[in-house]
Amino acid sequence: MANFQLFPTPKRISVYETIYQLPVTALILLDEHSLAAAQRFQQALWQQVQLRWERTLSATIPPELIGLRILLAPDLAPQPQGYRLTVRQEGITIWAHDSAGAFYGVATLIQLIEQLGRDLPYLDVQDWPDFAARGVMLDISRDKVPTMETLFALVDRLASWKINQLQLYTEHTFAYRNHPIVWQKASPMTGEEILILDAYCRERMIELVPNQNSFGHMQRWLKHAPYAHLAETQDEFRVPWGKMQGPFSLAPVNPGSLELISGLYDELLPHFSSRLFNVGCDETFDLGQGQSQDACARRGVGRVYLEYLLKVYGEVVRRGFRMQFWGDIVTQYPDLVAALPRDAIALLWGYEAEHPFREQAQQFAAAGVPFYVCPGTSSWCSLAGRTDNALGNLRAAALAGLEFGALGYLNTDWGDYGHWQVLPVSFLGWVAGAAYAWNAAAAESANWPSLVSQFAFDDRSGSMGQVMYDLGNVYQLSGQALHNSSALFWLLRWPAERILERGGLSKEALVACRAAVERACLPLLSERMTRSDAELIRREVALTARMLSHACRRGEMLLGAQNMQRELREDLRQIVEEYRTVWLLRNRPGGLADSLAGFEELLAEYQALA
Repeated sequence: MANFQLFPTPKRISVYETIYQLPVTALILLDEHSLAAAQRFQQALWQQVQLRWERTLSATIPPELIGLRILLAPDLAPQPQGYRLTVRQEGITIWAHDSAGAFYGVATLIQLIEQLGRDLPYLDVQDWPDFAARGVMLDISRDKVPTMETLFALVDRLASWKINQLQLYTEHTFAYRNHPIVWQKASPMTGEEILILDAYCRERMIELVPNQNSFGHMQRWLKHAPYAHLAETQDEFRVPWGKMQGPFSLAPVNPGSLELISGLYDELLPHFSSRLFNVGCDETFDLGQGQSQDACARRGVGRVYLEYLLKVYGEVVRRGFRMQFWGDIVTQYPDLVAALPRDAIALLWGYEAEHPFREQAQQFAAAGVPFYVCPGTSSWCSLAGRTDNALGNLRAAALAGLEFGALGYLNTDWGDYGHWQVLPVSFLGWVAGAAYAWNAAAAESANWPSLVSQFAFDDRSGSMGQVMYDLGNVYQLSGQALHNSSALFWLLRWPAERILERGGLSKEALVACRAAVERACLPLLSERMTRSDAELIRREVALTARMLSHACRRGEMLLGAQNMQRELREDLRQIVEEYRTVWLLRNRPGGLADSLAGFEELLAEYQALA
């Protein structure tokens, strides 16, 4: 029997021993709702087996001339976005519920041809998604703004995994023509580029959802003189883990705050065909510690937050969009959940394996407020990812979302503190998220290294998936369990005195981490990637391993290892040069200087010690 994997795993599949061989010439019968799907199949057919089949919409074609039928038949594929795929001697048929279902049926068929060539087994597939909205959110504000080539490649990959939403998390990286001082060094996305990317996404059944933070995380704006008066505070303020230096959030009681974001919406939103809009509004830690102090004292912090959120909601609705917003603040004030508009979508996020998605989902479902569950890839603040945490987090979100009727599943990928992780570190989390969003039951027994290797790295040897799976678990050997991060990341980021003051490290654990990095990389000798960027991926993985090892060696030095300063300084210089080169092969130059600042501080420390 034919040996193949399909991803995401279909809901139902039956495979038989009889083989159907794709004919050299045939026609594709379709209707006007499946043109995009048929075109995608044509391209893959030529790329994989060098066959050219023509499309036709004529139902009078003799049946023996038809190799593939793509037809809308909601009675045979009753679930939205669902399809039924059959392979028989008379050819291949995809019955789809809608145009999305046709596209996904073709995506499954392409995976078969990629693995089996012209000889396909007779089979029956019935398939549909668990979540109607299956999204990925990529941080383009800390500090990487990908090139258009990188974004196109990512969209193609996500589409093949049946992802249907993409967001680019934006603070200051859209080229607002009225605010050049904010983005002039950031290599931002332009309106022209958004138009091009939006069209590219639509052709692949992906909705490009606009995203602009509108309350917290506005320091990239508020540090500039024209906007400084809008800051909640320019001073130091309290946060749950200590203190931060302002500015950070817009002052909700300042009329100029709403005036600013209203102007941003007028310029940003016309470039998108989506009618959804993520306004952010998360982590407003400084609220009530500056301009809004009196208002919060009188009405409560939660009420002041909600009043501003409702004003933002009004701006969004007035422009014909449906608001999405991060739900972390409202969940702290359960009595306010019922006051939320019933057409706004709360985005319930959390990034630890034990995050209480179930309790939060139950809370919003009981109030009748629509919501998404929003886990993450655990790539940021980690260097190589946190494999076990990511898988637990992605699973918990899916199960809670399914139990309480979430509208969607948004898999987030952040770039906090310089975006030091390379793009392939996110692949495992994206694959697992796509699996859980489409078919959570099947994902429970997934072989993640195999799936990641084949469907993210185009490596059927299984090696690359295993490498990234194992590198992503090295963090556990450090002996320190840190929130939303890895101790190995902070060994490169924190000053020596903070590391020593915190304690908890041992030379034995760090040596074990270095050994684990070396073991994890051994399968690289047998990988067989066929991606066009395979050589770049090899460099990125090698850089990641080197950064992990350097972090361990710095820790060993701080714990008393002698005469390492000069060696570490030279090693870090080489790491920085490679980091700079690799960055520019996928990303724009804006943001690179900010990202390198942490490395420069560490180099200065080594210089002082030497």
